[in-house]
Amino acid sequence: MVLPLLPGNSFNRNVEKKKFHKSQHWGFCNNVRMLVSEDKPGIGGELLPGQKMKPKYSDFPKGMGSTVPSWIAFDKQVLSFDAYLEDELPDKTQEKYRIRRYKILFYLEDDTIQVNEPELKNSGLPQGTSIRRHRISLPPPDEDQFYTVYHFNINIDVVFYGRTFKIYDADTFTKNFLKKIGVKLNPPGRCPEDPYMKIRRETLDRMEPLRPYESYDTLKQFLEYDRKVLRFFCLWDDSASMFGDRRKLILHYFLCDDTIEIKEVMPPCSGRVATSLFLRRKKLPKYGPPGVYQPGQITDRAVLNLYRGLTGRPADGYLLDKYKLGKVDQEFYKDSDLFIGTTINVWGRKVLLCDCDNFTKTYYKTKYGIENFTSISCKAPPPPKIERKFPPYNGFGSEEDSLRTCIGLVPTPHQRNFKKFMEKNSYGSTSNILRFFAKLITHKRVERDRMFVISYFLSDDTISVFEPIERNSGFTGGMFLKRIRVKKPGQEVFKSELPEYIQAEDLYVGARVNVNGYLFHLLNADEYTLRYMEENSDQFPMSSIELVLQKLKEEQSNSRELKQVFRNADPKLTKRVDYNTFRDIMMTLTVGRLLEHEFITLARHYGVPEDTCPDMNILMAQAHEQLKKNTFENFERLIATCVYEDREKKKVLPTKDIRRLCKSFRLPLTDDLLGCILSGFQDSEEQINYELFFSALNWRMNPMPELQAVSFSKERCEDVWLGMPSPIPVKYVDYFRLLKDVFGLVEE
Repeated sequence: MVLPLLPGNSFNRNVEKKKFHKSQHWGFCNNVRMLVSEDKPGIGGELLPGQKMKPKYSDFPKGMGSTVPSWIAFDKQVLSFDAYLEDELPDKTQEKYRIRRYKILFYLEDDTIQVNEPELKNSGLPQGTSIRRHRISLPPPDEDQFYTVYHFNINIDVVFYGRTFKIYDADTFTKNFLKKIGVKLNPPGRCPEDPYMKIRRETLDRMEPLRPYESYDTLKQFLEYDRKVLRFFCLWDDSASMFGDRRKLILHYFLCDDTIEIKEVMPPCSGRVATSLFLRRKKLPKYGPPGVYQPGQITDRAVLNLYRGLTGRPADGYLLDKYKLGKVDQEFYKDSDLFIGTTINVWGRKVLLCDCDNFTKTYYKTKYGIENFTSISCKAPPPPKIERKFPPYNGFGSEEDSLRTCIGLVPTPHQRNFKKFMEKNSYGSTSNILRFFAKLITHKRVERDRMFVISYFLSDDTISVFEPIERNSGFTGGMFLKRIRVKKPGQEVFKSELPEYIQAEDLYVGARVNVNGYLFHLLNADEYTLRYMEENSDQFPMSSIELVLQKLKEEQSNSRELKQVFRNADPKLTKRVDYNTFRDIMMTLTVGRLLEHEFITLARHYGVPEDTCPDMNILMAQAHEQLKKNTFENFERLIATCVYEDREKKKVLPTKDIRRLCKSFRLPLTDDLLGCILSGFQDSEEQINYELFFSALNWRMNPMPELQAVSFSKERCEDVWLGMPSPIPVKYVDYFRLLKDVFGLVEE
């Protein structure tokens, strides 16, 4: 059986002259093709001189006994030996030699060797890799051969480049490997103690009770927290001192050495000289300024005495103060002392920590479990408002103009609310004017029937009063009060404050308003006013249907009586009554708890909608009136055009074609009027019989009676308005729906 090729196997010099007696063949050694001789018995089965049999493959550990190359079989398998070296020191007086320990690593894959010296603290020698990894030749006279695994054992000496290494032990893997390849292991030896390290250890042991060594290990903290800085946004309020103010600062806490640096945030145009740092980087004491210390008072160690040995040198050691008597204790700020809302002492200045960045929040959340990082506002509180006292009104001009003369040296006109003016000014069909019909309350019988229109302008809170002209009344009529702001009665005239004026909330149906000494009773309002007040019910509570219904719900005890009264007023069971009957019934049962405006709100909410579609006769009469004024008579031509376009001779055309023909012939009718008439003549398919349509419009062939003025019946609201009939809010009120919403009554 042939042994596999092991790197480093070479021929023995003693039997080289008789190598022709060995069988040879071509093989590979370290990836190089070369002639290899085999150690096997020669002719006759006898061993040649100087030849010995090597173990078979089965005796080798894992990786041996296969035909794969050795660098693959022994990959990542290393033998480790413990060795030492005696290094002579002729120039030293305390010791003559040094014992240096080494690790010899033998790589099985390529027979390379590496020698490492473990680092020893305070050895004073260059340590680390002593011999780099490579193949090492044997000492002379075998320098043409290299070290193999068979040259290593425990308790032997190996020579590397003239230096003798004494192997005294090996690790478990190495011992097992050597045993499996047939190497008989020597008993492990013992490494002698280094004289220098022994003397040093004795010196340290002797000095330990007299000189306690204090280790300040800051390297770990530096390596862990280097370039990690906590940032806080701070505030120094110095407004209490003369010419002081609030100053914004940024505090940097360096975690690597617990130092603090503070920078000031300079606002633009502050008037201060810009400085790079408010406080340079250093440890910040908690109780500063501490005062002035004597030289040597602030130290890390206190030396009590020096002592000499037997060598006669000036000093062999130092005796420190073990109990640290007289040491000045100084407390410095740590990261555990810095939180949002904490006030720290920066050399006598009280600095408030208001906020921090995201990294700082994450650090405190991870290390201290803090979750609340509510920031504190750095803005200065508004200064106390100084109440200005103005002299009272003197009677010249308006109160606003007199007040402007007291505010500035140069009087300026009173500035009105421009934003309100732009929002509430009249535009388009929106007037933003509340109009109420009122009568004058007076003891003079002649003036009792005078009616007025009070207009309230929402854009500037002004009021105008107009009296309608009535013939043979004895009064001129017209503008009664021009548009001005009206003061509320009962106010002191000569006072420092501005007077109160009548607001829109003070006007509602049924209210009594004093306008410059004239007392008016508001009887009704126009449609726009009532709708505006209902849309803004939060400003006008009398127009809020919810509040009115809440008042009615308080009359729960009168629900059956109220239902019986409404049933008696509605003998035909139509579930509705006219407005006057509804007002009388509700006024009788509520006994003055509801105002007149609240009655109108109820009636408008539960009113029965009227049919707003005009009669076709009225529409045709209006159309004839317009056609007669413009002398339009092209009806025959219109019919002829329609006949021409009626290809199927059905005598009907679509509504859009009829409208187009009317526009093309310039029919003098408005779009709304024409649309209403067309909708009355069209059928379900939106087609119109053009002969009937234009024949009806022919005012000469089919004349219509002239329109008569509508005579409104004088309905009673509060009193009868002479010359001005007052239209009621609604004609009929659905009382059953009201009773159902308020009292929950159901139909029987």
